[in-house]
Amino acid sequence: MSSLVEQPRAGRRAAGLPGGTGPWLAPAAPVGRHNWGRSSVLLAILASLFALPGFPAEKLTDEQRIELIRGLTAEYATAKVFLPRSKKPLPIELNGSYDKKAWEEVGRELGPAARTGDLVQVTKVSLDDDRIVFEINGGIKGGRKWYERIEVGMGTRTTPIGGINNSPAPGGTTVALLFHKKLPPLESAEIKKMLAPVLDFEKRSATEHYIETLPPEIQAAVKEKRAVEGMNRDQVILALGKPRQKHREMHEGEELEDWIYGLPPGKVTFVTFHGSKVVRVKEAYAGLGGQTLPPMKPQ
Repeated sequence: MSSLVEQPRAGRRAAGLPGGTGPWLAPAAPVGRHNWGRSSVLLAILASLFALPGFPAEKLTDEQRIELIRGLTAEYATAKVFLPRSKKPLPIELNGSYDKKAWEEVGRELGPAARTGDLVQVTKVSLDDDRIVFEINGGIKGGRKWYERIEVGMGTRTTPIGGINNSPAPGGTTVALLFHKKLPPLESAEIKKMLAPVLDFEKRSATEHYIETLPPEIQAAVKEKRAVEGMNRDQVILALGKPRQKHREMHEGEELEDWIYGLPPGKVTFVTFHGSKVVRVKEAYAGLGGQTLPPMKPQ
C-alpha cells in the first residue's frame, strides 16, 4: 500500500497544480517499483518456448486415451518391413525409423513375426508415459497355430481346417512408438501416419503391397500382364493368372516345365521354368487350321 506524505501549497503551486487551502496529500513512489512492460515481454517469451516441440505440451486426457486405444486396437495393417519375433518391444522413432540391423539380429534368433507384405493385426495397445506399445498378432506367444496351417479338401480345392485366417503372418511380436517425452494429445489417425513406414494401415490388399517390393522391371511386367525371364511362379501367376496347361520334359539332363497360356486361334504363350525361375518366354500365333497345342484333356 502506498504511503501518504504532506506537501505544502507552495510546492503545489510550483508544480502548476490547482490551489487549495489545505495540505496536498500525494502518494509516494513505492519501494521496488514493478516494470510491467518488461514482465509482459518475459511472459511472451515463455509462452513461445512452451509451444516448441522440445517442451511439454498439453496433457493427454482420459477421453483421448480411450479414443487412441479404441482407434488402434484390432486394426489390420500390412507389414512394410521385416518384423522379427521379440520378447521386448521393438523401438520405432516418431519419423518411422528403426534399427534394421538390430531387428535382423533378433529375427535370426527368434524367427520372423511378419514378412514384407504380410497382413498383421494390432491385438493390444498400451499407453505408457513416453511411448505407445503395440502387441502384434498376440505378441511373442501369438501368431498362427499349427492346425491353422493344415488344409483339407478334394482335387485342387482345399480349405484350412481352422477357418479363414485374416492374418497370414507366421508369428507375433511387440513394437513401441517412442516419444521421449510425455504423450501429447493425439488422435489414432496421427499415430497410424507415424507408423506408416513400418505398418501400413491403408485399406489395400496384401498383393498390392507385395508388388511394390518387387524390382522395377518385374513390377512393370506384372502391371502389363506379361511374363519375363527371372520371374518366379507366384509372379507369373500375378501377371498372367493360372496356366491352361502345364507340361514337363527332360532337356539335356535338366527338367524343364512349360506353362501354356492361350488357345487357337490367337496368341499362345509358353513360359518355361528351370527350377523356380523363368528361363524363357515364347509367344506364337495359332490360326484356324493350325494347332500349336495338344488337345486339352477332358476334365
